[in-house]
Amino acid sequence: MILALNIGNSNITFGSYTPDGKLVFSSRLFADTALSSDELLYKMVNMLALYGAEPQEITAIIFSSVVPALTPRIREALRKMCEAPVMEVGPGLKSGVRIRMDNPAQLGGELLCAVVGALRRAEPPLVVVNFDTATTLLAVDDTGALVGGAILPGPQCSLASLVKNTAQLPQVELEAKPRRLLGTNTADCLHSGIVHGTSAMLDGMVAQFRAALHADAAPVIATGTLPSSVRDCCVTEITYRETLILDGLFAIWQRNTRR
Repeated sequence: MILALNIGNSNITFGSYTPDGKLVFSSRLFADTALSSDELLYKMVNMLALYGAEPQEITAIIFSSVVPALTPRIREALRKMCEAPVMEVGPGLKSGVRIRMDNPAQLGGELLCAVVGALRRAEPPLVVVNFDTATTLLAVDDTGALVGGAILPGPQCSLASLVKNTAQLPQVELEAKPRRLLGTNTADCLHSGIVHGTSAMLDGMVAQFRAALHADAAPVIATGTLPSSVRDCCVTEITYRETLILDGLFAIWQRNTRR
């Protein structure tokens, strides 16, 4: 099996693929920067066991990381876990995506993988959205080139900041749909503001991205920790794929191992 891992600011996601691209399982761990390589190894081995898999079944590994503190520890944990060759997303790997930005090296590996995964599911032009600690929107033109994007605070990050920096605002559950747009108590007002506000932001930003791409019907492909409540409140049709980044990782592995 081929193991794909993505180390994001909030989560470590990983999944197992067959050589022909069938997803066998996927899972998610909290990205704790205090974890040692041995602790990461312990968590990964136990997660594999949960899905009935063993490290010795792994024939190849590909990973991307936007967390420099965890990157060398992940490398070490993977070396300890098995003898399979490890491929890391970065300069030198072929992705099949042209990056028309000022400094392509600044583009996070998970964002590139999300674009690769999205292009396997829809024809360009399109808008790719990744929800993690930050919300990142990426514009892909009609040639399949990544031409730019925008970064905003994620809804969980915005909520956490509000609760931390105010005296009386409570924590609310974003996965639940707000009971009403016009809240009649503090918790409902906060819930409505975060969920409906995020959905309105998405609708507005997508409309502007589509205008910039001269494509009013450009598909929107999203991944990450996007609450279903936000998707339900959006006017824009959003195709959500939880494993989009992992799919992109596998596609990059395929591209760079073809004989």
